[in-house]
Amino acid sequence: MADSNNHNSLSRFRIAPVFLFRWEESQQAHVLMYPEGIVKLNPTAGEILTRCNGTNTVGDIVLQLSVLFSEQPEFIEPRVHQFLEVCHGKGWIQPQS
Repeated sequence: MADSNNHNSLSRFRIAPVFLFRWEESQQAHVLMYPEGIVKLNPTAGEILTRCNGTNTVGDIVLQLSVLFSEQPEFIEPRVHQFLEVCHGKGWIQPQS
């Protein structure tokens, strides 16, 4: 599946260097920290971004989440692509070359 940002199941992403991604115990959530603030992520977003390590392909992420959430990959795939498109548009992630 390709989208308007030209990523596909073989694409790899990593967190952009300006952001710090981590588990924040006080928030009981994954967060993205940056100089201007913090973004508290919902559990699914945290699971996706945890896997954006430059090694996993988008296809790998879809398969891992399908196991984690006991859902069919066909159900998860468009949602992962959509979320990654939003993250890329916000500058949170960047393609790994």
